[in-house]
Order: sequence, then C-alpha cells, then structure tokens
Amino acid sequence: MSSATVAPDSGVAASVVGRIVHVKVPATSANLGPGFDTLGLALARYDELDVEATDAATHDIQVHGVGAGEVPLDETHLVVRAIRHTFDRAGVPLPSLRLVAHNAIPHGRGLGSSGAAIVAGVMAAKGLLAGIVEFSPDELLELATELEGHPDNVAPAFYGGFVISGREDGHWYAVRSGVDPRVTAVVFVPPDGVETTVARGLLPDLVPHADAAANSGRAALLVTALNGQPEHLLAATRDWLHQDQREPAMPQTLALVRRLRAEGVPAVVSGAGPTVLAFGSADTSALVAARPDGWACHELSVDVEGAQLV
Repeated sequence: MSSATVAPDSGVAASVVGRIVHVKVPATSANLGPGFDTLGLALARYDELDVEATDAATHDIQVHGVGAGEVPLDETHLVVRAIRHTFDRAGVPLPSLRLVAHNAIPHGRGLGSSGAAIVAGVMAAKGLLAGIVEFSPDELLELATELEGHPDNVAPAFYGGFVISGREDGHWYAVRSGVDPRVTAVVFVPPDGVETTVARGLLPDLVPHADAAANSGRAALLVTALNGQPEHLLAATRDWLHQDQREPAMPQTLALVRRLRAEGVPAVVSGAGPTVLAFGSADTSALVAARPDGWACHELSVDVEGAQLV
C-alpha cells in the first residue's frame, strides 16, 4: 500500500518517539439530497488534535469538547485505531501515544464525526511517519475508506470543498468540483442522534427504475448548481432514494426538511441524519429563525482546505 516499505523492527518504532503532530479536520455533510454515498461537502467546523509518540507503557488520551466523558480513552478510540491501521500498513510497530483531542463536530448527527476521526488518525500517522514511510493522497484515501466503509465523508474531510467519490476497478476515487463562493450552509442539529446503522437499516434493497433515474439527473444538476448556478439548488437537492425512507427514525428531521423546502429553501438530511442542512445566501437570518426549539443552529462556510497537518 505505502510508496515506501520499512521492516517492522523496534529501531524504526523508536525513531518515531518524540515526534509531535497537530491535525485539524473539517466536518462534512454527505449525500446532499440525491448524491447518496457519492457526494460530500466539507464544512468549517473542526476537530483538532495533538498527537505525540512516546515510550510510555500505555496510551494517554484526553478528549475535550464533544465526546468528553463518552468516547473510550484507550486503544479502541477511533483516532488511535486509524493511526494503528496506518502504522500496520506501513509495517511499523505503533508506539504509545499521547493524544489530546479538541472536538467540535457533533457525534451521531450526520456531520461526519467518525470520518473526521479516521482522517485525523490517518493524517497523524502520516506526520509521525514522515521521512520513514511516505503515503500518496490516493493511498491515504484508501486507508481511511477501509475503516469508514465508504468515501463520501472521508473524501471531503481530506480534500475540502465539494467532492464526488466512489469505487472503480477495485480502488476508491475522489474528484473535487467547484463551489460557488455565494453558497453558504446552515445546519440544524437536534439534541439526540441516530445511529447510522439504524438509518441505513430503513433503506429498501431495491428501488424503482424511475426513482433511480430521477436521482441521477438531480445529482448531475447539483454539481452544476454548486459550481456556479446556486439558483438551481432547490431542484438539485430533491431526493427519491433515502430521505423519506428514513423518516421513522427521525420524524422531526423530515418535517423540518419539508417545511423549509415548501418555503423555497434547499434543505436536505445531512448524511444519515438527523441534522438538517439548508443552503443559504449571504443573509441567513431568516434561516436561523427556523431553528426548532431545543435544536442547535450553526452558520457554516464551505471549508476549502480539507485536513491540515502540522
């Protein structure tokens, strides 16, 4: 997998000890209506972490912000699992880690928190292994997608912006497309999450041909709408394949999507939900006022940098 190979010996692992990296990864919104499992957008809300390779006996993991007191603080932490996955692929034993995470991406809300954690871990491993094993961007995407299972969140988290992703000839691909600078987003985050497995479990195994054709057309229109013609976003975000089917798990989410769309707002379920993403313009005050009681609301620009490694 890696473009360089290293023998898995303790001397190589020891040379990593003492290295420190800082990683910043954006939130993402996948699907965006018709682009089920293929389209994703990076949003300017970030998880950040500092990772140091140490010679301690165990990992030292601290989590601040979202997930503090909830996520595991051992080797099962998703960032640590992603770091280990990358070290294993490089053939280098994983040293102990000191990890300090500052999280702002909500968990279980459809804003790519697991994808961000995986990308953060893969990027941290890339930094810790710099000069020992080098990975190409395509190889990093493969590593992250192996853990996540599909690329629609990890790809925009890596590359930033609006990304079209999928699988061809046994390999994952990701292609960036442009985003009009007038495009902004408002996300409405409910107080309770929905497990992705639950949301996916509501989807049928088969869909009507007409629905698949309609979704294909709207997904193509969405690429054009985001890349210079945002006046078409309402039509471009129409979905037939997955949003209505998930209503039993998130009735308030679908009610908000329908209310906003009836008012002419291009609103969609973000990822597997239950967050609602609404595309706006420079003045989002009317959108913010639509926030249901008890829900959080964030006005977010599109992140164009993707994951950052220092």
